[in-house]
Amino acid sequence: MKQVPVITIDGPSGVGKGTLAQKLVEKLGFHFLDSGAIYRALAWGVLQQNLDPEDTAAVVALARDLPVRFEAGRIWFADTDITTAIRTEGVAAMASKVAAIPQVREALLARQRDFVQSPGLVADGRDMGTVVFPEAQVKLFLDASAPVRAQRRYNQLINQGVDANIDQIVREIEARDDRDRNRTVAPLKPAEDAFVIDTSHLSLDEVVAQACEVMRAKGINC
Repeated sequence: MKQVPVITIDGPSGVGKGTLAQKLVEKLGFHFLDSGAIYRALAWGVLQQNLDPEDTAAVVALARDLPVRFEAGRIWFADTDITTAIRTEGVAAMASKVAAIPQVREALLARQRDFVQSPGLVADGRDMGTVVFPEAQVKLFLDASAPVRAQRRYNQLINQGVDANIDQIVREIEARDDRDRNRTVAPLKPAEDAFVIDTSHLSLDEVVAQACEVMRAKGINC
């Protein structure tokens, strides 16, 4: 990690982490890690196998042998394409629950670090800068208000032809934030040396510009 540059992008759901990450990957030619997709894949597996999220042993066993892979922009669980399936609110809520299990995070930690490859890595998640890559050269933390994030998610669902209730989405986001920020293991928070960007009223270009300014200050051409 000291030889290969790592850029971490942390923050709650709906703040634009994935969109920013993809833009930076395109600009820099770096590899990409969507840690949230790994946890969502695990959550999807828990739901599909009807596992009790309170059954720590069963969830950890699935995490250790998680048959997830990323190919050509798609996410696979064994032979099933789960790219769309893992984006539901139900899977997101389950992902938040299983991510709070210390043994689960330990099981998935080494796997995430294996993504560090030359020429560099952009890692998107919730504890990339605090736990997974504490020595990352650049640490970004994106944030936005719950109503703004709920509206973004609502618009996304409506555009996909999915019925949605914005009040329910706000409640789900606030509940997930509360779980993520107050869990005992790897709580959601900015790393001490992270640069915080509030995306509530910023365009994507403005967010990218701020991120690139931080990277240039760290010697990474953006």
